This record gives sequence, C-alpha cells and structure tokens, in this order.
Amino acid sequence: MNEPTVFIVDDDASIRDSLRWLLDSVQVNSEGFASAFEFLEAYDPLRPGCLVLDIRMPGMSGFELQAELEKRKITIPIIIMTGHGDIPMCVRAFDGGAFAFVEKPVNQQALLGYIPKAIARDAEDRRRDAMVWRSPRDVRS
Repeated sequence: MNEPTVFIVDDDASIRDSLRWLLDSVQVNSEGFASAFEFLEAYDPLRPGCLVLDIRMPGMSGFELQAELEKRKITIPIIIMTGHGDIPMCVRAFDGGAFAFVEKPVNQQALLGYIPKAIARDAEDRRRDAMVWRSPRDVRS
C-alpha cells in the first residue's frame, strides 16, 4: 500500500519549500504544487494522505479546488491555510468540508498536530469505502 503523502498546494514557492522541509524533518512524505491545476493534473485519488491548501492563488483558488474535489467525489482531508483569514472565510472552509483551518504564518506545531489526524481520517474513510464495495460473500466473520 502507498505511504500517505501530504500534498501542499500554494503558489508561493518559499512556503511550499518550507512546509516540505518541515514535513521531511518528521519523516512525512510530501509533494508540492504551485497551482490547483497542477495538483489536479498530478493527483491520483488512490494515493492516501491529506491536502494542505492555500486559499488565495491565481487561476483556481483554494475554495474552487475544494469545490472541484467535491464535484469529483474526492474526499481527501483538506487543511486550509491562508494569510488573510477571517471568520466568514473559516466558516466557508468548514462548510466545504475542510478538516482544519490555519493562518499564515503557519504555527508549525499546530500543523504537525493536524496532519497525522487528517491522515488517520483519510485511512478510516478508505477502510469504510472499501467495506461498502465488498460483497456480502467477501465479508468473513
């Protein structure tokens, strides 16, 4: 089975690099993407993990990517991050199914606390989905 990966989508290369370095320091796999479009082109929904997603990006925003993933029935846990957050934005993120919401500059310890929980949620969702697709004959007691 694939190792979980944290997918980082942010148009700021320094933030992507910083988060990848942080995750590497705690032995967590990560991949960075400069845009929502780049992520959508590369992402395979069969790969487990979570998504750390910036809201304000040129082209497709983080909220638009969140909506596109929902439209495609991709349920990867999303940790929203923004440098310009407010309460309505936070509410919108959670209404869209976000797992967590963090402000930039990112509190590294908080983010490192959310990531294993988001990955665990993804693993549980995948186990549940696998059970739904198994036929009654395949279930052994």
